Amino acid sequence: MADAGTQHDARPASTRRTFGPVVALGLVSGALGAWAGSKPWVDGTGPESAPGTGSADWGMTWGEVATSPLATALAFVVLACWGVLLVTRGRFRRAVAALAVVAALGYAATVVWAPFSLPDHLVAQVRRRTGLTLDDTSLTGWYWLAAVVALLVLASTVLALRLVRTWPEMGSKYDAPTGARGGDSTDPAGAPADPPTDNIDIWKALDEGRDPTA
Repeated sequence: MADAGTQHDARPASTRRTFGPVVALGLVSGALGAWAGSKPWVDGTGPESAPGTGSADWGMTWGEVATSPLATALAFVVLACWGVLLVTRGRFRRAVAALAVVAALGYAATVVWAPFSLPDHLVAQVRRRTGLTLDDTSLTGWYWLAAVVALLVLASTVLALRLVRTWPEMGSKYDAPTGARGGDSTDPAGAPADPPTDNIDIWKALDEGRDPTA
């Protein structure tokens, strides 16, 4: 029986120790995801015979159409969820963790879909704006960084959803007071309240400026 109690006490302690590492992983991976999403995921080679183009790096020249704004936006949603997780409690905190998982899944889906959409988008934009056709397109290192980051973002949010109930919560000392304050020492019927007898009640009365012996 003693061993079972020890294991029961040790399990919450071990899950609380995951708080710092998982939050750090979530914040770092979210920031990297936003950064990678703002960089060109696709580049291309222009026609050699076109005047003034040569074999230009079209992914860098046309970076605004080779990036993934959706991935950047979803990464910022994940970061915002982490910020809310740090200052909330209870069911709302678990709901925010679930939202973070949804945003992470969206980021991962964006990364998976990018090779099928971004190259054609880059080719179409270059043709529309210059009349030229790219000879070839390829994925950049930024895309592969985003692919790795997508796994980290998803892993950290799933861990948060699973472990958030056992993580430490922000204290309630700054919550709005719900009880009576000041010198209100009467019950709802208007009769004076009984003098406090317990030590904690006496200290509360002194803290409120009342005479506990009255």
